[in-house]
Amino acid sequence: MKVTALIENTNAPGMESLKVEHGLSLYIEYVGKRILFDTGESGAFADNAIQLGVDIAVVDMVVLSHHHYDHGGGLRRFLQLNQKAKIYLRGRAFGDCYGKFLWLEKYIGLDPKLLEEHPDRFVFVNEKTTIMDGVDILTDVAPTYPAPRGNRSIFVKVDGKLELDDFSHELILVLHETDGLGVFTGCAHQGVLNMVQAVTKVFPGSAIKAVFGGFHLMAMPPFNFMSGSKAEVAELGRKLLGFPVQRVYTCHCTGSHAYPVLKDAMGEKLEYIGTGRNVTV
Repeated sequence: MKVTALIENTNAPGMESLKVEHGLSLYIEYVGKRILFDTGESGAFADNAIQLGVDIAVVDMVVLSHHHYDHGGGLRRFLQLNQKAKIYLRGRAFGDCYGKFLWLEKYIGLDPKLLEEHPDRFVFVNEKTTIMDGVDILTDVAPTYPAPRGNRSIFVKVDGKLELDDFSHELILVLHETDGLGVFTGCAHQGVLNMVQAVTKVFPGSAIKAVFGGFHLMAMPPFNFMSGSKAEVAELGRKLLGFPVQRVYTCHCTGSHAYPVLKDAMGEKLEYIGTGRNVTV
């Protein structure tokens, strides 16, 4: 499989002409199919796709990691450019995600009008589902390890009141190849260790060739604080090495402060996949 970062927070070396934003969109070429994993914060992923030679109109399917704007904010642009691909996502009808800091409350969800305007394009998945041969969506994640601290400021609105988000709208994308699995985490709000553990339980004995995505180790994204201590982040990296994972490509909400701490703990197994970079695994 070949994975290209259409957009995330930073440019890969030599890709400074591409747009960046606090968001994530990965383009995956897999056994002749074209999969878009998330659509970034805006339509900028599609502008970058043009420069990178990626035709959004021929994408075969979209998998949305969760219902936050920085992963699904480009959906309207996608629907304008692509007339066929189904959009797979987990959970309920969207429109209820909020971030809160002190007394400030901000809507951070998806545009609810999209579901009204394009009801035939969205497919809600709430259990392990094979969406094509070799492509699985997983939804059950046991909370064995602590969730990221940054989750404490993320809520859903239920009957007009804010409740802490349990991330029942988050999923894992798993691609199967003969020599192992590709795992895509989005933001890993349920914890990357829990998500990787979920994959190993569903597919015991399978090697994980690569994990792609952010780990939500950035608290308060505009300020880019690290949501845990250096010791905690380093321990997360060491525990990740305890799973049958050959390589990890992280980005986005892992954050620029947490990445070097993880790198020290994980060495050559960890790499950053910035905007414009493509890797084949």
